[in-house]
Amino acid sequence: MTTSTRGADKVPAVLVLEDGRIFRGRAYGAVGETFGEAVFSTSMTGYQETLTDPSYHRQVVVMTAPHVGNTGVNDEDAESKRIWVSGYVVRDPARVPSNWRSRRTLDEELAAQGVVGISGVDTRALTRHLRERGAMRVGIFSGNALPDEGTMLAEVRQAPEMQGADLSAEVATKEAYVVPAQGEKKFTVAAVDLGIKGMTPYRMAERGIEVHVLPATATVDDVYAVNPDGVFFSNGPGDPATADHAVSVMRGVLERGTPLFGICFGNQILGRALGFGTYKLKYGHRGINQPVQDRTTGKVEVTAHNHGFAVDAPLDKVSDTPFGRAEVSHVCLNDNVVEGLQLLDKPAFSVQYHPEAAAGPHDAAYLFDRFVSLMEGQRA
Repeated sequence: MTTSTRGADKVPAVLVLEDGRIFRGRAYGAVGETFGEAVFSTSMTGYQETLTDPSYHRQVVVMTAPHVGNTGVNDEDAESKRIWVSGYVVRDPARVPSNWRSRRTLDEELAAQGVVGISGVDTRALTRHLRERGAMRVGIFSGNALPDEGTMLAEVRQAPEMQGADLSAEVATKEAYVVPAQGEKKFTVAAVDLGIKGMTPYRMAERGIEVHVLPATATVDDVYAVNPDGVFFSNGPGDPATADHAVSVMRGVLERGTPLFGICFGNQILGRALGFGTYKLKYGHRGINQPVQDRTTGKVEVTAHNHGFAVDAPLDKVSDTPFGRAEVSHVCLNDNVVEGLQLLDKPAFSVQYHPEAAAGPHDAAYLFDRFVSLMEGQRA
């Protein structure tokens, strides 16, 4: 990716999809070129959390909400230390941000971090195209000397695909660190970082959990070196079919019977550890307004999603696995995609969506309490 930042809002930009569809607009953020997988997010708020979510590594995010940047960028809401998206696509960027916490504009933040974006695009037409044709590779090119269309398309088609991509180690922490419990410490959790969002260990700390965040390369011995009451596997980018190391570590945890909780990529890892397959969705689920049913209670939740892969597990029966009986605990009401798994004979469960609620909603916060209950039961 090559970038510069001067006068970006007056510079022409072109978005090229790998099937040859082209959209023209103006540069937004840094000027240059970038490549990734084109995906769309249906969130109307929370763009700062989306941009800094490591799960979006190597993806170009199209915002379906027409106005983006209205609240600027602050110093509190980032989910990691940097922006992870490869590129950003908006229709009408805010001219002036309006929020008491805003410190700078979104355009300025994208430029400062070298993120190439495009504005003035018909994002409704682009989203419809991706829904019909599926997520695909894309390039954004901006500058006063753009390549010809044939050259741009050739470069897009040379970019790596998301299927088969092993990306967790690229976004995870390199060194272990600890998030201390708030108030009285009740439990210790080993969290395997596959691309963890900052709010996740915070939600556990709120419940009296001391969280030891470990690199994606952590072994079973590393996990148990912290003497955990529970083990957590985080969200993260890439194709779960490549995550053999994480699957092996999770199987080691399941063998010991330690309470286990997984979110998003962690759900896919649990699926693989139990013997289920995974597959790539046509265009995925991304946004903070996705309906999911908790089949254990019948309750319907509005939930936050960011995934392009899913677990291939039967919805209509209990399955026998090497670790006992397992069932689908949550399902997406839009398309019946598996959104959660639970073991019936061991203290382990996972969900495909994001109960840490950054940037919302809060319907699924109870899942952290469910994890606490498993650890309390194990201790008793």
